[in-house]
Amino acid sequence: METERHTAKKTLARYRSFRYILILEGIAVGAISGTVVVLFRYLLGYAEEFLELVLHYGKSNTWFWPVWFVVLAAAAVAVSALLKWESLISGSGIPQVEGEMIGELNPCWWKVLAAKTGGGLLSLGCGLSLGREGPSIQLGSMAAKGFSRLAGRAKTEEKMLITCGASAGLSAAFNAPIAGILFSLEEVHKHFSPEVLLSTMASSITADFISKNIFGLKPVFDFQVIKMIPLHVYGHVLLLGVIMGGMGVVYNTCLFKTQDLYQKIPHHTARLMVPFLLAGVFGIVYPYVLGGGHPLVEALTSGEMMFSALCLLLVFKFIFSMLSFGSGAPGGIFLPLLVLGALIGSIYYSGVQMASGSLDGLLGNFIILGMAGYFSAIVRAPITGIILISEMNGSFSHLLALSAVSLIAYLVPDLFHCPPVYDGLLHRLLSRMNPCKETSLTGEKVLVEGMIFHGSEAEGLKVSEIPWPRTSLLISLMRGEAEFVPRGETMLSAGDKIVVLCDETVQGELHRVLQDTCQTVKMEHDT
Repeated sequence: METERHTAKKTLARYRSFRYILILEGIAVGAISGTVVVLFRYLLGYAEEFLELVLHYGKSNTWFWPVWFVVLAAAAVAVSALLKWESLISGSGIPQVEGEMIGELNPCWWKVLAAKTGGGLLSLGCGLSLGREGPSIQLGSMAAKGFSRLAGRAKTEEKMLITCGASAGLSAAFNAPIAGILFSLEEVHKHFSPEVLLSTMASSITADFISKNIFGLKPVFDFQVIKMIPLHVYGHVLLLGVIMGGMGVVYNTCLFKTQDLYQKIPHHTARLMVPFLLAGVFGIVYPYVLGGGHPLVEALTSGEMMFSALCLLLVFKFIFSMLSFGSGAPGGIFLPLLVLGALIGSIYYSGVQMASGSLDGLLGNFIILGMAGYFSAIVRAPITGIILISEMNGSFSHLLALSAVSLIAYLVPDLFHCPPVYDGLLHRLLSRMNPCKETSLTGEKVLVEGMIFHGSEAEGLKVSEIPWPRTSLLISLMRGEAEFVPRGETMLSAGDKIVVLCDETVQGELHRVLQDTCQTVKMEHDT
């Protein structure tokens, strides 16, 4: 008992004093995670160049295609072996990072680093319709976890460093430091505090500095959208937001259904054969749909593709993206969904131009609007999406239009009660896992922050009336600038920031209590 009290006291004392330490550690994590992700991105560039050479060679040497299919099958077997060795590299990796943040998962950092790098390079290098950002975020997080473990940091500090690693991963993947910070706050950590903000800023900026030294100062999408959208055209912006919201519901629903269909195939290798061999087929007949689709976005801005060709490309890119990600191959959905959003924006623009010609010169605008709207509808992190598209495009001149389309695109799936994609993927991942397998949790003391939302069940309740998990203790309550130790009779108010000390083993349960009781607005029903 005395040992536990000493550990809790030590954890709390460091928590109160480590803001500036975290900034220094954020810089260190940014350097380490940024280097790991830059190396992954660099190798991936060579893999993509190799794929282009293969496709070019196959056009004039048809005898080579059977050889390439054998190579693709071998790659699928190799990725299956990596998944068997470390199952938590499946998919984008972002749900796995979120699962660790709430105490439900505890992956081995070095196994994930090795397996995700190899599996990601094979999957993306063979042309599967996947993105580099999910693997980059997971790689950045696991590099940060490795730093924490080797430095002997406590669990509370480790989770903040993992958040820093996620921020550095997205920053280095897309040269988007502000989006990296916002994504960590909005999607990974799901909670704002000065400590998290300052440390993720330090990490994200450091990683971006490393990335720009290797890949240059140009934005990811090398096209400029100079013309502003006239105010009288904003009706089209809002209508596009509704379309993007509806298409976001279709995307998430199809993604989950595709995963269900793949679950009927008993073996990893058989599942992976589907997208890998299909990549070979598309390489012969329709190579536009291969890969994340980065060059495709820039090609769309030329305006040379006909309406029917855009629609056909959207259908095939959508289907191949579903089959690639649903198989469990290591790779993300960010870039493919941005490409799909760009295609929908291009189709909308072309359709309106055919009907009335009222959107002259605004093709680039509707491409970036489609990207931001689709991201908001699917991921439900609109602020991250707005800033990410602005940074990737190299211009912050279109914030009003991007905000409008993102807001509407966010509301539509929310009205249909369609869950955000990463929340849905995490829930499905945890429900499939064998509880006996997943934990090597130590029972170490962890500090968890929370907030009392306006309209939540906890607002107006006493501390003792909240169903706290066993071995958890509310140790700090901040109300405005005042901080004090609450008692059982202390009444909770909206806006209160709370800090709970708990065993690592009940952290997942505590997060559910905070989500359901303190952070969910209670709906009043008339009787």
